[in-house]
Amino acid sequence: MTPSKNGKNEILLDVDDLVMHFPIYRGVIRRQVGAVRAVDGVSFQVKKGETLGLVGESGCGKSTTGRTILQLYKPTAGRVTFDGVDLVALKGEQLRKMRRKMQMIFQDPYASLNPRMTVGDIVGEPLMVHEVATGKQRRDTVRELLELVKLNPSFIDRYPHEFSGGQRQRIGVARALALHPSFIVCDEPISALDVSIQAQVVNLLEDLQEKFNLTYLFIAHDLSMVRHISDRVAVMYLGVIVELADRQDIYENPLHPYTQALLSAVPIPDPVVDSKRKRTILKGDVPSPANPPSGCRFRTRCPIAEQLCAELRPEFRELKPGHFVACHFADQFVQ
Repeated sequence: MTPSKNGKNEILLDVDDLVMHFPIYRGVIRRQVGAVRAVDGVSFQVKKGETLGLVGESGCGKSTTGRTILQLYKPTAGRVTFDGVDLVALKGEQLRKMRRKMQMIFQDPYASLNPRMTVGDIVGEPLMVHEVATGKQRRDTVRELLELVKLNPSFIDRYPHEFSGGQRQRIGVARALALHPSFIVCDEPISALDVSIQAQVVNLLEDLQEKFNLTYLFIAHDLSMVRHISDRVAVMYLGVIVELADRQDIYENPLHPYTQALLSAVPIPDPVVDSKRKRTILKGDVPSPANPPSGCRFRTRCPIAEQLCAELRPEFRELKPGHFVACHFADQFVQ
């Protein structure tokens, strides 16, 4: 659901120059010798009621960005303003209260559920931790949540091993909804599921968004699925966002060479159309985030890179209304 459908354009989440470095230690005395630059200066905004898709290769920092926004990792630098409150400045009880408004659906439905807890305990745990409901009231709320995600309420006393992957992910969705949040980070919620189940889970997320006016940060690999569910799309490479635009604009007129390469790899069902399109084959491997290239992060694999790309980090600039790109030579692709 786009913000315009609700008549809303307020900014719910404002991420400003977010940095998350993980120190590298060596030796007996554990001396720091470097850092993994998982997230290295990321900025974007998410409006109320919209879905922002975050895509990129494995290891580019997508999941770390989501976890750092929710303060599961304390950021090295930068600001995360949620609903007018700077989350980075919060600690203890203040941060705990804010967590009721922000939740996460994890990637692996097998690892994210405690095998020793029943479905009722798993879904009801947030209600207990935040002292929202106890006893019979909590049990009734859990039943309602299971119905909401299209699971039989009678499953409440079963354990995770008794469910399929798709059912387990629905349990994870129910847990995320327990405290009626306004913002949910969906960390590749369908990547571990069968293709036949993926569409069901995405449709469920869309239905819930429309019903509760939820705001999503949808992290994924599948570009066609991101196009289906997202209002805007951000493309990430080696800890930085290289392009951000409306989904239609970014798929029809990508301005960054990396985005062009990603989209050229998406299969097209029509073999005639597929045979005519131009493919961009990237050479080499993704550099290490512990030792990223100077200047533009993508220059070591970029087909149009020049000396300037090694010397100067490209500015993340707005080339068209609402279309941002970090590339020195992106102007040549503007249509």
